[in-house]
Amino acid sequence: MRRWGVVALALMLGACGGGVVPRPSSPSSHHEPPVRQPVAAKPIAPVIVIPPAGALNAAATGVVAGPPISSLPITDAQAARALAAFRLSCSSLMRRTDTSGLTRGADWQPACNAAATARGGDARSFFEQWFESVQVGDGRAFATGYYEPEIAGSRDRRSGYDVPIYGRPTDLIEADLGQFSDDLKGKKIRGRIDRNAMVPYYDRTQIEEGVLTGRAPILAWAADPVEIFFLQIQGSGRLKLPDGSVMRIGYDTQNGRGYTGIGALMKERGLLKPGQTSMQGIVAWLHENPVQGRDIMRENKSFVFFRELNGPPLGALGLAVTGQVSAAADPKFIPLGAPVFLSADRTDATGLWVAQDTGGAIRGANRIDTFWGAGSEARAIAGGMSARGSAFLLLPIGTLDRLTAEKASAVR
Repeated sequence: MRRWGVVALALMLGACGGGVVPRPSSPSSHHEPPVRQPVAAKPIAPVIVIPPAGALNAAATGVVAGPPISSLPITDAQAARALAAFRLSCSSLMRRTDTSGLTRGADWQPACNAAATARGGDARSFFEQWFESVQVGDGRAFATGYYEPEIAGSRDRRSGYDVPIYGRPTDLIEADLGQFSDDLKGKKIRGRIDRNAMVPYYDRTQIEEGVLTGRAPILAWAADPVEIFFLQIQGSGRLKLPDGSVMRIGYDTQNGRGYTGIGALMKERGLLKPGQTSMQGIVAWLHENPVQGRDIMRENKSFVFFRELNGPPLGALGLAVTGQVSAAADPKFIPLGAPVFLSADRTDATGLWVAQDTGGAIRGANRIDTFWGAGSEARAIAGGMSARGSAFLLLPIGTLDRLTAEKASAVR
């Protein structure tokens, strides 16, 4: 459902839309639910490993055996949710090329066949029977959180709704560089044609100043520039319309510009006080400093374009994502659709997750962005989620032996 960054760790924030200066507002007019205070937990210690520097995927980074799945503190509820999410992901796991280098489509067939008839009450035993845990690299995990926001919006422009929410521009071009060179497989660029040359697409400031007039449809209008800013980070959300109905929108594409986290900029400049570096703290500051806030948001040149959704938010697999079980990860290190057990220093992040999404700021081994669904509780948890610990990837039984044998054969 999202492509450009994480909301929970405020040091990695960015995005907005509008062409208007945010309206000054009092703190009382934008009540933020407080950050959910974590309950501390002691994570499982990873195996001490020194991974090679600069490895581009999990296979190159290296994997070692993790703890027996039966020893992991997976609750029955977590296992049941993960089983349902894994079952949904199976067709993609068996069809997609795994860029992590760890699995082949056929590796997942036995577990997927078993998942089709497994019952939720037997979910823990299902994972114990069909999977083994492995540690990728040093296993040290960093987890944040995201959610599906709900903001005020209108299908038509009207008083109080001044911020355009754009669909895909007609002149935006996406080029798959892998079609030009095998060395560039998996890489894409976005831009536009100007005098027979492909050039970068318009940045955030240009878009907010109206350059998209006649180039992109306006799907709806938002009431608050700061809220649409954060909805762009999430990549998907709900618009609460004036008549009380809901319009769902989701990520369609992006302008190709690099993502800049404004939270880090604000912290470096001394704009955020201690304890204010959560999403909630940044939102409050932006509302209290609308003109300066607009300028800071524009330093993130990345801009997201949406499409209307007729159902729940979708992840990178094109499948629905589910709160408290779906997560975003880097597919070069975690196969999309695979389960991951996160053992964190806070209880809410600890548990079994299924990698069904990706994110522009979610890069590298053991980097997890947990999805919490919609509503004020999800916002309160995701907005302050910052957890560290260990990650153990669940792979089909026999995968580690095969990888070890292939590695030994390659060095002979």
